[in-house]
Amino acid sequence: MKPNFIQKVTNWGNFPIVEKEMKSEDSFKKIKEFVLNHNEVIARGNGRCYGDASLGEHIFSTKKLNKFISFDRLNGIIECESGVLLSDVLEIAVPQGYFLYVTPGTKFVTIGGAIASDVHGKNHHSEGCFSEYVIEFKLMTENGEIITCSRESNADKFWATIGGMGLTGIILTAKFKLKNIESAYIRQESIKAENLDEIFKLFEESESWTYTVAWIDCLQKGKNIGRSILMRGEHAFQHELPENMKKTPLRLKKKIQPTVPFYFPGFVLNALTVKIFNLLYYKKQSKKEVKNFIDYETFFYPLDFVTDWNKIYGKSGFIQYQMVIPKESGREGMKKILETIANNKNASFLAVLKLFGKDNKEAYNSFPIEGYTLALDFKVNSKLKKLVEELDNIVQEFDGRIYLTKDSMSKSSLTNYLKNIQSPKFVSLQHKRIINNNE
Repeated sequence: MKPNFIQKVTNWGNFPIVEKEMKSEDSFKKIKEFVLNHNEVIARGNGRCYGDASLGEHIFSTKKLNKFISFDRLNGIIECESGVLLSDVLEIAVPQGYFLYVTPGTKFVTIGGAIASDVHGKNHHSEGCFSEYVIEFKLMTENGEIITCSRESNADKFWATIGGMGLTGIILTAKFKLKNIESAYIRQESIKAENLDEIFKLFEESESWTYTVAWIDCLQKGKNIGRSILMRGEHAFQHELPENMKKTPLRLKKKIQPTVPFYFPGFVLNALTVKIFNLLYYKKQSKKEVKNFIDYETFFYPLDFVTDWNKIYGKSGFIQYQMVIPKESGREGMKKILETIANNKNASFLAVLKLFGKDNKEAYNSFPIEGYTLALDFKVNSKLKKLVEELDNIVQEFDGRIYLTKDSMSKSSLTNYLKNIQSPKFVSLQHKRIINNNE
């Protein structure tokens, strides 16, 4: 009799928690057996997505697919297995003068997950999504066949898989391009904005910058609604670095990482404590504008600095709700969303606003459309379901979208924009939930 691999599984938000079969293999032959021997399969990388997109009845973990295949240092092209983390890539690439073209807010996601979610970063308005730098990948289909997918070969599977949330098969390996850098540092400018009008103006004035992102205080009302701080940045050239950074411009000193050793009690995060945190964060920058140089980890991955920071939300967990509103109605839509959150008092400890550029029409399953995107963290509690329904209605009203990689609760049909996903073999709990809610 075969061993039972049933275990408790959850992703970064610790919600939902399910008991399902999960197995990991590094042999393509054994992965094929797993696929053929189960009716419903979904791939899962490092579990750093927030919702139920990589949870299913039978989960294949790609963690053992963690080997590099090749690194073309002349052209900046890496080929690796799908379970390799972005952090693994950076460890190899940065000292060689390369960086990821596109990275999300954590470096602890897998390459396979980055493709399946078609992740975006602070530079979508200037450099698009991760998929635009993917050359090809190998995909295991429902019959166990391994096919190479690119813009020229099996193009239908290539585009359906990008942003397809793992519903077309298991990504085994991938080849992608890196960008040249001269240093591991970012030239950053931080600018305070008093309200929503000012932050939108700053985003528009900063479109020539490669990276832009804003922290936003989602509890403000009236004339201060949208109070925020914009951070914009560029990869620093060696000649412009301060002297203490010029000695080893492509290598960073190791940092001591604090950790959250236990789940915080449920009462710690509430409207009052979040309001105090937001006030202190905004006041921390005393000047209107600050210019400095910071290392890439501080700029791109501030939350990665604290190990297990998700425990701050307590054992009940949290969700991250991310939507995009088309650019022409972005200001009106975001104002309505922020007013709804402030009135609900279900405070978001972390709220991040970004500008998306034009969407890639070929990557039809990719989340971004031209507009403004807001990502919000909410502690799971009795009021959250009603708030999510209210936010869904606003997003739908403005013809927006919800990011499936973060979704764990939305019922609206606007989440169901996936196309050409026909396999009955690769099924997630999220996909089943969305289909059931739309019937």
